[in-house]
Amino acid sequence: MRNFPDYDLSTAIWHKSSYSGGGGDNCLEVASGHPTLIPVRDSKNPLGPTLTFRAEAWTAFVAELKR
Repeated sequence: MRNFPDYDLSTAIWHKSSYSGGGGDNCLEVASGHPTLIPVRDSKNPLGPTLTFRAEAWTAFVAELKR
């Protein structure tokens, strides 16, 4: 496993899935604007930890979910 450096995400623009309900429970948010890395967080805990994926890994994960 490789460690990625901490990125300043204080100005990140976070997006919820269009499939998430209006209540905001149990949602992931993904930040845009990072071409090679995909930051992900729990929408219920926006100040909590984030996971950072390489773009290729995130793309493969989303493709698998769609199948």
